[in-house]
Amino acid sequence: MLGQSITRNSVLLGLFAVCTTALIAGTYLVTKGRIAEQKRIAEEKALLEIVPRALHDNAMLDDTLVVSKDSAGLGLREDRLAYIARRNGETVAVIIPAVAPDGYTGDIDLIVGVNRDGTIAGVRALAHRETPGLGDKVDLKKSDWIMSFNGRSLDNPTLEGWAVKKDKGVFDQFTGATITPRAVVAATRRVLQFAESNRTTLFDERARGDDS
Repeated sequence: MLGQSITRNSVLLGLFAVCTTALIAGTYLVTKGRIAEQKRIAEEKALLEIVPRALHDNAMLDDTLVVSKDSAGLGLREDRLAYIARRNGETVAVIIPAVAPDGYTGDIDLIVGVNRDGTIAGVRALAHRETPGLGDKVDLKKSDWIMSFNGRSLDNPTLEGWAVKKDKGVFDQFTGATITPRAVVAATRRVLQFAESNRTTLFDERARGDDS
């Protein structure tokens, strides 16, 4: 009797596991498309904060370049995508991924929009673990500090000026927190240097020159 009871319970547990797995799989299949669409909407919203729809006429999510994790200065942990904004077929800006590895509590995941003229279209922190009330001011929801990069370039300020004011640069630091803004300023400057070194690839300059 004991053996029969164990066998019966094992069968019931097995059936329960199969049914649960089937339910989870079915739910995933039903919601997979919806989740993917919501993720796409969220990603597009972040991109449009940097390059508004009025400034380009393509779908940036579908117009991309692979940026290698080995790309100098970007600090990427894996290959990522750069998003291209075009107007009438010409690249007007590129949104480049980067990681500031030296945040107060680790990596700060960034995207930096670089205009064709070398100026910054915008910077956004996508993910971080910085201290609430201090380092988390890199998040636009907490502070507009990140907007101070708009319009900046490698000439504005000069290279020496690409630092926080405590280090004799032009960018504000946060009250009680210098490490976080210092890391973001340095990472943003490195993105500009990467864009300058890779203009041919990022902005189709060779192809444009061949057509002229």
